[in-house]
Amino acid sequence: QVQLVESGGGLVQAGGSLRLSCAASGIIFRVNIMSWYRQAPGKQRELVATVFTGGATTYADSVKGRFTISRDNAKNSVYLSMNSLKPEDTAVYYCNARRTTTLSGDWGQGTQVTVSS
Repeated sequence: QVQLVESGGGLVQAGGSLRLSCAASGIIFRVNIMSWYRQAPGKQRELVATVFTGGATTYADSVKGRFTISRDNAKNSVYLSMNSLKPEDTAVYYCNARRTTTLSGDWGQGTQVTVSS
């Protein structure tokens, strides 16, 4: 059974930092493309960052230069380091695992990130 468990969310002031973690089980982690998505109330879910199986990364324009995605295949984990947080970063952040052979991946339950002014 696939399980993705996010952690590390919380309340932080604008300008602060958080590091989110996602621990995966039930998948061959190293062959999965790992991504972080976020969804704010009343808004569409958006892709924040992706790290591919070879280590290449992509980011949404809104977080470039502030967020860093990384993976540790030995720990079956993916991370999102968030710096210079802004109130508009407030959202539930979800971890996604996807193989290139599938149309949709697996999702974690999400972790709340709230950035105050």
